[in-house]
Amino acid sequence: MSDLLYSPEEEALRAAVRDLLTDHCDPAGVIARTESAAPHDLALWKALAQDMGLAGLLVPEELDGQGATHREAAVVLEELGRAVAPVPYLSSSVVATEALLECGADDLLTQLASGAVIGVLAVALNVPPGGVHRTVRAEGGLLHGELTSVADAAAADVLLVPADDGGLYAVDATAATVTPQVSFDLTRPVATVTLDGAPGRRLGDAAPAVRRALRAGAGLLASEQLGLADWSLTETVAYLKERKQFNRPVGGFQALKHRLAQLWLEVAGVRAAARNAADALATGED
Repeated sequence: MSDLLYSPEEEALRAAVRDLLTDHCDPAGVIARTESAAPHDLALWKALAQDMGLAGLLVPEELDGQGATHREAAVVLEELGRAVAPVPYLSSSVVATEALLECGADDLLTQLASGAVIGVLAVALNVPPGGVHRTVRAEGGLLHGELTSVADAAAADVLLVPADDGGLYAVDATAATVTPQVSFDLTRPVATVTLDGAPGRRLGDAAPAVRRALRAGAGLLASEQLGLADWSLTETVAYLKERKQFNRPVGGFQALKHRLAQLWLEVAGVRAAARNAADALATGED
């Protein structure tokens, strides 16, 4: 196992991403966006994906990507989770990218790496790697069917759709009907994707591509959740230092100190698990 501590390069990446998100993701604005008709911040996505070049972290350099590892992507996702940033990074730059890497779809990988194109795998994120997922019907090069709970489908330019013939197809999002669904987690918009004779280009076999994509998605989702958990703990500590009762900060009360210590231990455990998952993905370990 390699060193799970953050490298100086990873800390520099974190600082750059945090600086950007500080200017775009105030909590009130993030909450307001979840209740709006435009849940994705495409201006922020452009700054993150195109201006900073982070959409292509996992794409090889020969395809105009950064050629980085899952460890660097995990650091980005920690910061996105910390800010609850309304961008499709996990969906496009991790899940869809991993599926395309498995299929060897170099042209689409180059487009996703540029940040100008957003890709989404049309499989619900609650499906475990290797689990059963819904497919559409492939008939004469056209696709028919409905897929539900597809994260960030409303922001997609290209949909990666598994079909009943075992293939994974690239479908222009304009050829599909995308209907928003009410999600339990309003910060990650999901939608139903309906295909009614949509043309698709077969990229490769769906099973290994979907398995690889969902494995990376699950592993790096842990880093996103870590970022939010760490932010929540930091904000709680800051509040308890300011809030006073009986002319003293409530954070000084022993009962609250014990609860904060327990929360810190839980976040530390999450960090260890998330870093281990990112490192395992980066090194190819199970």
